[in-house]
Amino acid sequence: MKHLVTRRPGTSGSKTQQSAQGNFQVIKKILIANRGEIAVRIVRACAEMGIRSVAVYSDADRHALHVKRADEAHSIGAEPLAGYLNPRKLVNLAVETGCDALHPGYGFLSENAELADICAERGVKFIGPSAEVIRRMGDKTEARRSMIKAGVPVTPGTEGNVADIAEALTEGDRIGYPVMLKATSGGGGRGIRRCNSREELEHAFPRVISEATKAFGSAQVFLEKCIVNPKHIEAQILGDSFGNVVHLFERDCSIQRRNQKLIEIAPSPQLTPEQRAYIGDLSVRAAKAVGYENAGTVEFLLAEGEVYFMEMNTRVQVEHTITEEITGIDIVREQIRIASGLPLSVKQEDIQHRGFALQFRINAEDPKNNFLPSFGKITRYYAPGGPGVRTDTAIYTGYTIPPFYDSMCLKLVVWALTWEEAMDRGLRALDDMRLQGVKTTAAYYQEILRNPEFRSGQFNTSFVESHPELTNYSIKRKPEELALAIAAAIAAHAGL
Repeated sequence: MKHLVTRRPGTSGSKTQQSAQGNFQVIKKILIANRGEIAVRIVRACAEMGIRSVAVYSDADRHALHVKRADEAHSIGAEPLAGYLNPRKLVNLAVETGCDALHPGYGFLSENAELADICAERGVKFIGPSAEVIRRMGDKTEARRSMIKAGVPVTPGTEGNVADIAEALTEGDRIGYPVMLKATSGGGGRGIRRCNSREELEHAFPRVISEATKAFGSAQVFLEKCIVNPKHIEAQILGDSFGNVVHLFERDCSIQRRNQKLIEIAPSPQLTPEQRAYIGDLSVRAAKAVGYENAGTVEFLLAEGEVYFMEMNTRVQVEHTITEEITGIDIVREQIRIASGLPLSVKQEDIQHRGFALQFRINAEDPKNNFLPSFGKITRYYAPGGPGVRTDTAIYTGYTIPPFYDSMCLKLVVWALTWEEAMDRGLRALDDMRLQGVKTTAAYYQEILRNPEFRSGQFNTSFVESHPELTNYSIKRKPEELALAIAAAIAAHAGL
């Protein structure tokens, strides 16, 4: 079944397209091979650039916001995941609907080299790096080799993949415990285990192999020295087809749980100007070494003054929002410009950062119950506003969060001139927000913002596990909110 919506008449191209110099491809219509808030985000960029947008949806997403906001929306099948993970089906649909480009967003097939290959085969511009670069950086052992060759420091580890448990144990003894056992094609916190001893490595090996095979279709794994309690710092880069590469400064992603990021900060309140410049230079060097084109992220671990390359993400990041807030650069717009064959709109010397921005991933989870997912119908949603507040989301009052996808409801972003003001604004914005019908992580984030260690700006990846007491919060509801919640519960029970 196809669902077609036309919201505005076609345009002859954006000002950027009309005034561009040199040989480039005018992008007039983009298929967004994703869902949720990132699909809505890309729709907005298309609207501002005079480009028509095409959404895709499964039956579970029939009433999703990205379907309502795009110029066109087309079904990709009844199964909740199969359509989003079928590269040929997505590219064929792009061709059928007259799209000259495809944006993969993040997650799903965003780092899938086959999708980029099929786009090239069918004459559809893939808004991202080349398939060759995706393969090279998606293979973490190959990425390590590329960085070593470019002079970018990496964590001590195996030269390549380990063939079996016997080799893994031998390498673990050589490297020294603790070690990280990682899936070569892993990402998003999956296919990774910390092993503190030979016994733990022997126990974890078959589990990581199984998880990697199911999640990424590859059983290859390797070992790295575990950098204990590091800071997790990543740098946003942009590269064009003319060999120009710039960094947009760094983000601090140290507040995470089980390798899943919760709160992101830009710039990091923990870096000196010298460290900031060093990491920025390393990121540009890394991108140039592999001929990187489009938006990407170079991730590092920082411990005891040493910086180690961790991985390169060949896509737009969930947390691109905070980089946009401190630099004023629209990263999705730049992605589309680069894919069009245009040069970067800015030079490194022109890029400045101002103030601090924080992003809170508001997940439908219950922190008081080991972060158990809390899917269901949203009975009331009110987005916070005011100076320096941004909300990227695909939810609305009455929307039912399906259990088939990520639990993130929205991304709440705040900006202010100082670190202290940004934290205070975050507290206020989280308090302003109303999201009822499901449990969320919002109140938990308020506890983090009140924590003296966090407020000092000195924290690392152990923060969440080191502060289990922060889940012992209580939510105080106003009388009218309690009445609304009871009414919603009664209505839901009655089937209204």
